[in-house]
Amino acid sequence: MIKKWIFIAALLCPTAIFAQISSKDWIDLTHPFDSDTVYWPTSEPFSLQVVYDGMTTEGYYYRANQYQAAEHGGTHIDAPSHFAKNGRTVGQIPLSQLMGNAVIIDVRQQALPDDDYLITIGDIKAWEKLYGDIPNNSIVLFYTGYSDFWPDRFRYLGTVLKGQDAVAGLHFPGLAKDTAEWLISHRNIKAVGIDTASIDYGQTLRYPTHQTLSAHNIPIFENVANLNKIQSPFAEVIALPMDIKNGTGAPLRMIAKPIPYEPPETTDETTTSNQ
Repeated sequence: MIKKWIFIAALLCPTAIFAQISSKDWIDLTHPFDSDTVYWPTSEPFSLQVVYDGMTTEGYYYRANQYQAAEHGGTHIDAPSHFAKNGRTVGQIPLSQLMGNAVIIDVRQQALPDDDYLITIGDIKAWEKLYGDIPNNSIVLFYTGYSDFWPDRFRYLGTVLKGQDAVAGLHFPGLAKDTAEWLISHRNIKAVGIDTASIDYGQTLRYPTHQTLSAHNIPIFENVANLNKIQSPFAEVIALPMDIKNGTGAPLRMIAKPIPYEPPETTDETTTSNQ
């Protein structure tokens, strides 16, 4: 898979130089699920209860827990059925949409100073100017830098309040609807992800980006962690959710394998011509 991706990427981005990376270098993009896990203000938090921990009467050690959690919280997937009546549920999403080649688009410079920032088509085109067009059938991951604030709810969400009244106080970046439409119509993407609580920004009222992506059966990965550790604009990604029957979302275990990128060297001829 990696060799094939390197070959395709080299064709699509001839100025890029790619190198393989050993199988040990997978990066976990998942926030752990515990009492600190950030959930939507209207959702119940993650809860883990010990069922048994100790030696049994038969003389062996045994430990087991039970947990309770909303579908949408922590690092998770939004299935298309979350915002589209006839959209695919978690279990209906083809595995091919949950793994494969990914691009990581760094928008920290725009998003960190503006917690209501909407990622634009211009942001995509600026990335493509550096690395070439997003390859067909890619997973697109947006790196806003907000995962660095996890699990500080105020810095990550914009509010520490809970319940319906807290929703009006949410502030974090997201993907603009027209940018999602452009990615669908011009780049044929198969999934998107972001390191914030929602693909729609915090102040949304109607969740237009969710609606747009869900209408095209494109799954969404939210609360993605550790995009800073990839240190490359390209990676292979595996994002496997719990298969909840009829689920609109599910906890996600997401990992990435960076594909190192080395920018082309400036030749003496180019240097001379620019002087």
